Amino acid sequence: MTNIREVLAKNMKSYRSALGLSQAKLAEKVNTSSHYIGMIETKNNFPSPEMLERIASALGVDTIALFAQEIDLPETMKIYLKAALEDIKTSMGQIIEEKLREMEKSL
Repeated sequence: MTNIREVLAKNMKSYRSALGLSQAKLAEKVNTSSHYIGMIETKNNFPSPEMLERIASALGVDTIALFAQEIDLPETMKIYLKAALEDIKTSMGQIIEEKLREMEKSL
């Protein structure tokens, strides 16, 4: 028999790890404490339906995916790739802005 807390904990950890998120970062995204996220991931707490929706949204998956017996690894990798590209875009934008400011100062 499947333990729903186990499946949720395993899937949350997998999706969170694929995105490179710490428990604290995920907690920040869903407006809760890292302690609460830790309690879910250690199967000591079970979130409300509303919290499940917020967690799924922060992880970029459908709520039902948190309870899937097998995670679609290619989908997880797409999530990670998207997050990585967004981070690169942000970083590159900051570098370009900094270089432009330096150039303006030298003119």
